[in-house]
Amino acid sequence: MDLLTNFWQLFVLSAPWLMLGLFLAGLINVYLPANFLQRHLGKEGFWTTVKAAFIGAPMPLCSCGVIPAAVGLRRAGASKSATTSFLVSTPETGVDSVSVSYVLLGPFMAIIRPIAAITSAITAGVLVGKESKPEATPTQPSSPSCCAEKTPQSSTSCCTNKQQAPASQAPTQAKQADNTAPASCCSSRSKATKEPSFMAKFKQAVHFSTTKLLNDTAMWLMIGLFFAALVQTYVPASYLSQWGSGLLAMTVMVLISIPMYICATASTPVAAGLLIAGVSPGAVLVFMLAGPATNIATLGVVGKELGKRAIVAYLSAVIGVALAFGYLTDWLVARFDFAVSPLVGHQHELMAPWLSQSLAVILLLLLLRLVWLKLRAWQAPAQHHDNA
Repeated sequence: MDLLTNFWQLFVLSAPWLMLGLFLAGLINVYLPANFLQRHLGKEGFWTTVKAAFIGAPMPLCSCGVIPAAVGLRRAGASKSATTSFLVSTPETGVDSVSVSYVLLGPFMAIIRPIAAITSAITAGVLVGKESKPEATPTQPSSPSCCAEKTPQSSTSCCTNKQQAPASQAPTQAKQADNTAPASCCSSRSKATKEPSFMAKFKQAVHFSTTKLLNDTAMWLMIGLFFAALVQTYVPASYLSQWGSGLLAMTVMVLISIPMYICATASTPVAAGLLIAGVSPGAVLVFMLAGPATNIATLGVVGKELGKRAIVAYLSAVIGVALAFGYLTDWLVARFDFAVSPLVGHQHELMAPWLSQSLAVILLLLLLRLVWLKLRAWQAPAQHHDNA
């Protein structure tokens, strides 16, 4: 019963952020111009990766909400390096988690945390971009298009200049062009396409988010929540606090964080508790960086959307930068005597419980709807076969 209770509590905590991520992904898919992401985030490269990291850093999305948003970015034209950078920087930090860090951990941790997150995101994006095969860039089609400005004289294309044809054939071709004009791809250029209304676009965004995108991410989300519930149920808090500081403590934080499913904001009070128990600030920072970015759900989506080889580059970058900043944090605290003060008593609810519960119920109904649609899709061929 404790496992189911913890699973439901994690589901309730993550539901608002997941719904927000789905909603933002739907808006991106429908309202963002088709060439915007291709122009700004479509190319592999260092500056594209940096741009994606700074775009994702302030967003108040956790590890559950960033998954559908990142998938939406990828399918809207963002490159692998940009998608990876966004996928790391967004859950590791945010305007909400920075403010909570300032209250619970002090100003030093509130400053070094976003710096480490952006560095981790840029490193992961660069490594994934190098590991991935170069993506094909849009090129002009090799076969003659019906709308090409220059076509062979023997072509019967609707866009062939009438002056290119022999005089004896001009009347016939002109008549044929007039007869085929309504079905021509070129004639569509002269007709103004009716822009969908705001409500039509909004409905399209909601349908995309709650059907296609949720279907693509639901399995890994549920697996991640289940592993997080296992850790919360069967790994006691004293197990995390007994390691103190150093490489061993940081390694334990990494191993614990991989199956966990925790967002940057939710990890902050846990980090404050670890500090009180005696864990070093560097090990706590490793937990706050690796926890939101290396959970099972995120790794599953990385493998599915970016390729299996990308998982190795992703983990190497996130864990490597987390360990480096962990050592740097411990050194800075010891060298300059920075104050890292956990103030757990100042923790406040970020969202009303009734709202989280309501959104969790809505998300559960959407997941059940997907199950029903899949069952109906499986039954349809069977019924057709029986009728035949």
